[in-house]
Amino acid sequence: MAHKSFIARLRTKPEKRADMISLQTELKGLVFQHEPDALVYELLQSDNDPDMFHVIATFRDEAAYEKHMHIDFHDRLVPGILECLAEEMQLTFHASLD
Repeated sequence: MAHKSFIARLRTKPEKRADMISLQTELKGLVFQHEPDALVYELLQSDNDPDMFHVIATFRDEAAYEKHMHIDFHDRLVPGILECLAEEMQLTFHASLD
């Protein structure tokens, strides 16, 4: 069975960069504590552009992804993350090829 993955491209407002990193770091920690079917959740910052980030996440299956999207801490943290963005988040979905 293919895993459900996404890659999110996030460009922050320079003055909100630290806030976004803090919120994403908290989210990542909670994902690994409370979502055993979240196999990967990583925040990456560009070497060339300190305001450009990517989040890469992989979930065991569609059900695990849906759980992630509706878990209480996701609903609490994501609005703050979105407020830090300088432009709309770009989100693409992928299936792993095992």
